[in-house]
Amino acid sequence: MAPLVPGRLSPTRSVPAHIARPEYVGKRAPAPYTGPEVQTAETIEKMRIAGAIAARAMDEAAKHIAPGVTTDELDRVAHDYMCDHGAYPSDLGYRDFPKSICTSVNEVICHGIPDSTVLEDGDIVNLDVTAYIHGVHGDLNATYPVGDVDEESKLLVERTLESLNRAIKAVRPGRQINVIGRVIESYAKRFGYGVVRDFTGHGINTSFHSGLIVPHYDSPRATEVIRPGMTFTIEPMLTLGTHEYDIWQDGWTVVTKDRKRTAQFEHTLLVTADGTEILTLP
Repeated sequence: MAPLVPGRLSPTRSVPAHIARPEYVGKRAPAPYTGPEVQTAETIEKMRIAGAIAARAMDEAAKHIAPGVTTDELDRVAHDYMCDHGAYPSDLGYRDFPKSICTSVNEVICHGIPDSTVLEDGDIVNLDVTAYIHGVHGDLNATYPVGDVDEESKLLVERTLESLNRAIKAVRPGRQINVIGRVIESYAKRFGYGVVRDFTGHGINTSFHSGLIVPHYDSPRATEVIRPGMTFTIEPMLTLGTHEYDIWQDGWTVVTKDRKRTAQFEHTLLVTADGTEILTLP
């Protein structure tokens, strides 16, 4: 298939006035997060609500994935679902991002902007959805086939999901954050996949990105100790070729430098006394 090119953007979608906005909407950047990575029981319960809305919005948008559908239409479906359930689409207005979700097709690693791009039979597309409600965020993503997808792409998608599942199982209080990347990287290497390094998982709570970094490779700098009550995302990005990338002129869309395909999966997690709870389940 030919490399992806930017499409046309539709007008910015509106959000009903009664829905609370994150503090960064209308600003160039969010305020730095200065709170704890370990959350209160009240915050965690609110995050379960936000996570469930995000997961259901993603599921609704995914039902519309088919050849001939635009990525802008997927954005509309997810946007409407979040607004209908009292949530603000966290992406909309985050550092001037113009749409409500990210739609990353084929060689797009992450941060694809929904537009007039038409999905074709054989594509793969990642939907990245974050909902903000009751003052907190819930963030997840998944990669989906479009029509009949080749075996190499199917395996990439399946194995990227498996790398996430393995990483989630590795999370235990007392371990360092780098156990996550070690598990993902060692699994990906079995198949010769690239592991994207510069885009990571992150702490999440009342802040969309708290400052906690969760690498998907074995980083010697990721030494923070995992503690019960921490909330963060794991979101491995695996590629069929290099982990190196280019960024389009829009300042957002990240594509593999060799234009080979890439897949990603993500959940927001709560660290419990003996493992994790996934907060982004429908």
